[in-house]
Amino acid sequence: MRTINGEDVTKAVTGCVAALRPAADRDWTAVKAGRVELSCHGTAFHIAECCLGYAANLAGRAQDDYVPFEATLDEGTDNAGLLHVIEAAGALLAAAVDTAPPGVRAFHPYPFRSADRHGFAAMGIAETLLHTHDIAQGLGLPYEPPADLAESVLTWLFPQVKPGPEPWPTLLWATGRGELPGRAPVTEWRWRNNLVIPADRVTLTGLRPAVARDLRLGGDGGLDWIEGGPYEGTRDAAGMLVKAYEAGVHRPEFGVFALVRHEDGRAIGGIGFHGAPNEEGWVEVGYDLAEGARGQGYATEALRTLADWALARDDVRMVIATVEHANVPSQRVASRAGFTRATVEEERIAHAEHGMEDGLQLYVRRA
Repeated sequence: MRTINGEDVTKAVTGCVAALRPAADRDWTAVKAGRVELSCHGTAFHIAECCLGYAANLAGRAQDDYVPFEATLDEGTDNAGLLHVIEAAGALLAAAVDTAPPGVRAFHPYPFRSADRHGFAAMGIAETLLHTHDIAQGLGLPYEPPADLAESVLTWLFPQVKPGPEPWPTLLWATGRGELPGRAPVTEWRWRNNLVIPADRVTLTGLRPAVARDLRLGGDGGLDWIEGGPYEGTRDAAGMLVKAYEAGVHRPEFGVFALVRHEDGRAIGGIGFHGAPNEEGWVEVGYDLAEGARGQGYATEALRTLADWALARDDVRMVIATVEHANVPSQRVASRAGFTRATVEEERIAHAEHGMEDGLQLYVRRA
């Protein structure tokens, strides 16, 4: 699988500097940068600030807020010097990304108050690509980044956005900077880092579309799996996530999670939702473990944690799990996680209105 890393940050920054250097002798303070409110000079400095701030938060393992410092330019710094600052800040972010351990997360406010090293790389790249576009637009310069960088930003930060014919126009549309045929203009937008939900011995780590696609195709999704993993159910669930993403109906908070063990950082299984809650507030979950992790309570811990998280939301009234009649171990997992057998009426509704297959038992946890 192609991961997003420090080399991609460097590639984005190099493209930014190459695109803007031909206009370094112009007055950037007097020209507005595209659709943003800042001047071209202020927008260029914002790129540097973002890369530097992301590097500081990731390297400093900030947990509750940004690292408390402010960057300033020396008085009299010209545009060539400003481009040098962008290069230096990008190099610091690239180094922070490439040296951060896989499980490390640091503070970022939206939407789940943290990001991993891939998220910080993607955010730095997004800031660089989009604001280079803004500055180039203001100065009348040509600019189009490599398609693979734009696609990485989309698959790592915009899982709620349906892929378009080409990644760069899609990213511009998704951030209110362009149009796509058949899609309404975007007036408000946010990127979305992946959700992680900690439990006692494992972390439920939300899968991004790029990771899910790799798992569906038989890869490891960039995760260090124990022997026997990922199991078939996790690959199937990853395929469902990819289909939802490609259809533009994926809601990342109701996606699929890898179970990453705290003691060694290895993935041992998967758990996730079959989709967003329905009109009645029902949401279905499924789970599996690699054989080497079974019988140790991991599935129970993960299922209880995910159900607790879901039932704390206003849009979820009931979490359901369907289990085969013969699958006694899975029935025990559901029971230990606080689920009970559904009522006759609930099972009737599940069969008649929600297509539950025959031969399955319905287990539920209610809000």
